[in-house]
Amino acid sequence: QVQLVESGGGLVQAGGSLRLSCAVSGRTFSNYAMGWFRQAPGKEREFVAAIFWNSGSTVYADSVKGRFTISRDNTKNTVYLQMNSLKVVDTAVYYCGRTVVPGVPTQPSLYSNWGQGTQVTVSS
Repeated sequence: QVQLVESGGGLVQAGGSLRLSCAVSGRTFSNYAMGWFRQAPGKEREFVAAIFWNSGSTVYADSVKGRFTISRDNTKNTVYLQMNSLKVVDTAVYYCGRTVVPGVPTQPSLYSNWGQGTQVTVSS
């Protein structure tokens, strides 16, 4: 059983920064990818960024390229999402997910484990 626990959300003004963390525990192995997704009220869950654990290869949604950075710490089994230059449109509940599908998928349906989510609110 794999458990994912997100932290680091909060309220920030537009232009500010936040760093989200996702701690992974349980039966894990290195051949998987971790992704960050977000879901705003009334909208579907959308892809933000993902990283392949072994190689560190990353993929980003166009809307966050140049502003967000995904990274992982192998020693802590933790994946991070550094969010800079935040915009009001970034407001959402952010979820981390884990997939064992090969590569670095961006579809939420390909992720089999999810955390409980952390709220990010960006004020104008």
